[in-house]
Amino acid sequence: QVQLVESGGGSVQTGGSLRLSCAASGPTYNRNLVGWFRQAPGKEREGVAAIRIGLSNTYYADSVKGRFTISQDNAKNTVYLQLNSLKPEDTAMYYCAATPGRPYRPWYDQSQYDRWGQGTQVTVSS
Repeated sequence: QVQLVESGGGSVQTGGSLRLSCAASGPTYNRNLVGWFRQAPGKEREGVAAIRIGLSNTYYADSVKGRFTISQDNAKNTVYLQLNSLKPEDTAMYYCAATPGRPYRPWYDQSQYDRWGQGTQVTVSS
């Protein structure tokens, strides 16, 4: 089974940066698509970004385009999410998730992700 472990969260001030890591173990065919999602208190979980493992396809939510960058290091089986120009509204628990990928489903369709990490907290103060 694929296991995912997030790290890198923390507390920063507005305009600061963080780099989140999602380290994966287990069969690679089960994680062709890896996504980052976040959930703020009282809000629904939402998609932030995703990447197709081994390819250059990346996807972003409009709210983070130009500020966040998703990347991969296949040698380390790790997907990163670089968070720049952070805003208080970016405060949330961030989760990574993996899926083999489902035809015709958009990257932000959470129902296709069958492996989730435990989450890492990002707090941005004004």
